[in-house]
Amino acid sequence: MSILERFRLTDHVAIVTGAGRGIGAATAVALAEAGADVMISARTGAQLDEVAARIEAIGRRAVAVPADLADTAAAAALATRAFETFGRLDIVINNVGGTIPNTFLDTDVAYLEEAFHFNVTTAHALSRAAVPLMLKGPEGEKSITSISSMLGRTAARGYLAYGTAKAALAHWSRLAAADLAPRIRANAIAVGSVMTSALEYVAADPATKQELETSTPLGRIGEAEDVAAAIVYLSSPAGRFVTGKLLEIDGGIQQPNLDLRLPDLS
Repeated sequence: MSILERFRLTDHVAIVTGAGRGIGAATAVALAEAGADVMISARTGAQLDEVAARIEAIGRRAVAVPADLADTAAAAALATRAFETFGRLDIVINNVGGTIPNTFLDTDVAYLEEAFHFNVTTAHALSRAAVPLMLKGPEGEKSITSISSMLGRTAARGYLAYGTAKAALAHWSRLAAADLAPRIRANAIAVGSVMTSALEYVAADPATKQELETSTPLGRIGEAEDVAAAIVYLSSPAGRFVTGKLLEIDGGIQQPNLDLRLPDLS
């Protein structure tokens, strides 16, 4: 197999959550370009239809499933539907997640638990439903990739709930890899400053955007396709000797400059 062929996913089947825009949409399209058929899910049906049209234009099959994936039953149901639709399931991309920044004292127990649920529990629900079906299908690369964040390894004010949940998701991936080896690989990506709708909350202020760019050694905010390319690598035979790892796609950043102008504790 040539080196380029190692990145092919011909006739594989993937599920991508949070696929209506941003990293999820770019990932779904990238997997299709590598040869996969893709089930995509997010809340907004119109966005999913646009992504599905892009996948079909490539010549691959797409199924759009509008759903509130905070509902773990809805997340888990994607696995069965993908298997019944395509006859196999090879790849799961846990991309749904996110938490709005908040001060420490405004982060009550319910807020913290909601962040954990949306970023970690949903990933577990889908993956747990998917694994038995992945093992039923034809031989080939089987992998789960979850989208974590640099805030799972660094500290910034206002991100206690989000960062804690993303750190948990990264370690969930390590532990899942140990449980699922050697049949299924599991990895996570620690995403840095990537221009998605989630980052717009922070980067809407031009000064803050410039600070983000300056604090990133590569001097720019990342693009969704930067992450999608890494996901293709981890999902394909090119990444077949990688499991239980956290791949940092962050422009080399060590400490994010995400000053939210939160009030000092007093």
